[in-house]
Amino acid sequence: QVQLVESGGGLVQAGNSLRLSCAASGRTFSRYAMGWFRQAPGKERESVAAISWSGGSTVYADSVKGRFTISRDNSKNTVYLQMNSLKPEDTAVYYCAASGGIATLRSPEYPYWGQGTQVTVSS
Repeated sequence: QVQLVESGGGLVQAGNSLRLSCAASGRTFSRYAMGWFRQAPGKERESVAAISWSGGSTVYADSVKGRFTISRDNSKNTVYLQMNSLKPEDTAVYYCAASGGIATLRSPEYPYWGQGTQVTVSS
């Protein structure tokens, strides 16, 4: 199993940047593909980005492509989400998740989830 703790959320103005971190416990972090997901109030959870266990493969939702970058540091058991050019519609609770399979935007493939971190983008 793996336990996940997100950090780095906060309140920012539109156009600014934030970097989210997700720290994982356990010695097998490097075996997991990792994903970021988000859920805005009153909306369904949606995928944001995913990265393979090696970091060599990434995939993004169309809504964040070109603005967000997912990366990982297996030596630190941490995955990151760099968010640039933030928009008010990016406001949501952001969750990281771990999967024993490939990097995918399909949330059912992720059995392990963090508690989330709030990101609020003001206009």
